[in-house]
Amino acid sequence: MTESSHRVSETPTTTPEVAAFFDVATSTLTYVVTSPETKRCAIIDPVLDYDESSAAVSTESADTVARYVLENDLRVDYILETHVHADHLSAAHYLRQHLGGLIGIGAETVGVQSAVAAIYSDATPLARDGSHFDVLLEDERSLAFGSLHIRTLHVPGHTPACVAYLIGDALFAGDTLFMPDSGTARCDFPGGDARSLYRSIQRLFRLPDATRVFVCHDYQPNGRSLQYVAPIKTHRDRNIHVNRTVSEVSFVAMRSQRDAGLGTPKLMLPSLQVNVRGGTLPRHPTTGEPFLYLPLNKLGAAGTRNIEDIFPRQNENVDFID
Repeated sequence: MTESSHRVSETPTTTPEVAAFFDVATSTLTYVVTSPETKRCAIIDPVLDYDESSAAVSTESADTVARYVLENDLRVDYILETHVHADHLSAAHYLRQHLGGLIGIGAETVGVQSAVAAIYSDATPLARDGSHFDVLLEDERSLAFGSLHIRTLHVPGHTPACVAYLIGDALFAGDTLFMPDSGTARCDFPGGDARSLYRSIQRLFRLPDATRVFVCHDYQPNGRSLQYVAPIKTHRDRNIHVNRTVSEVSFVAMRSQRDAGLGTPKLMLPSLQVNVRGGTLPRHPTTGEPFLYLPLNKLGAAGTRNIEDIFPRQNENVDFID
């Protein structure tokens, strides 16, 4: 559920206007970025609501974003994902149906699709060519956006396909950076790599000091109020995980030790199968209804046994539900 939305303080017309929407359930920030002279906008990292206990999908968060777009007479050019999220379902497809726009994601997502298909044993066939998305964005790809441009920066580390979007003076960093008092995201997902994340962040640190960094999540450490934007200079000076004084070796050691103690995100299995499809849901192979799969013992948690060792096939009477 979206807690609030508001416009960041007015900016000159050479920079975008940014409205932020915070989903309390997943601590996720969705942004509507507007080219003020043209009223064209891009939506970044939209959330589809999902109740884990009832497996119920709803659209309150996405509808709040849609109302903002319509009430401000904006035209959606793009719906952009910074990566294949493992902690919330994407509302990209839903919003495209209602508002238009092209769904874009990093080009390396094609490789992530193959990794995700293996987790689900390809229970419903998944195209592994990026065709669920309208635009696959290579590093340094530029998109025309009203009086501005959207510059794509490939920033692997959290996942191998992460991208950040630079629009005027605003950088939408995805999970590459959290707020300075929260540090950085984990690197232990398939294809994640702490060295790559460190080097990606060093690339971002070369941006101008005043570049505004908008983060994808804020977990509000120590009970502080919501924060989601800080200058890149503040990260360079004071980010608790990676600042100008932190070496690559020490960052990798810190990140590796920290990641070893983290549990699996609670919405990882529901979200991956949706998000590699650009926000569309898998379909049941028999009924054709929207359907989520729950593969067992596939994520490699410590101490997890092979499911076939627990339930060997030769000892089962298999009943098929149709």
